[in-house]
Amino acid sequence: MPVILGEDTHHVFALENDPLSEKMIVEFIHPTDPAVLDDAYTEYVPCFSLEGTENFAALVWWKAELMNYEYVLATFTLKGELIARRVIGYTRVQPDGKVARAVATIDEEWVVFIAEGVSADGQAFDPTSSKTWDVEVMTNGEIV
Repeated sequence: MPVILGEDTHHVFALENDPLSEKMIVEFIHPTDPAVLDDAYTEYVPCFSLEGTENFAALVWWKAELMNYEYVLATFTLKGELIARRVIGYTRVQPDGKVARAVATIDEEWVVFIAEGVSADGQAFDPTSSKTWDVEVMTNGEIV
């Protein structure tokens, strides 16, 4: 830490980590919808876990769908039960053709700083559409 999750960061994780297995996807990402495995266009790449958690596990993965890419932060009990889940970074092509992006930085105290904005041409961002905000992973695994 710190780590920055940008538009192309997933390439580094894809080189280092194997894709998530079907079992892991059903068990942890979509426990109520195993039919998600029938979607040949969605891919999940495990990124990393937060260090220093003692009472829970905190994981980040990258999800790729058609025209929608997301970094997801999720926390689980030590028994594998979901505590909290939040999209912390993304690239999304909107119906009007604009591209929305959010970049996240996670620091050593588990604070996630997010900057997001919209681009009409996919390159230059409109500064009036940009905003920043943050969330924090608490010691009980909640994301607030």
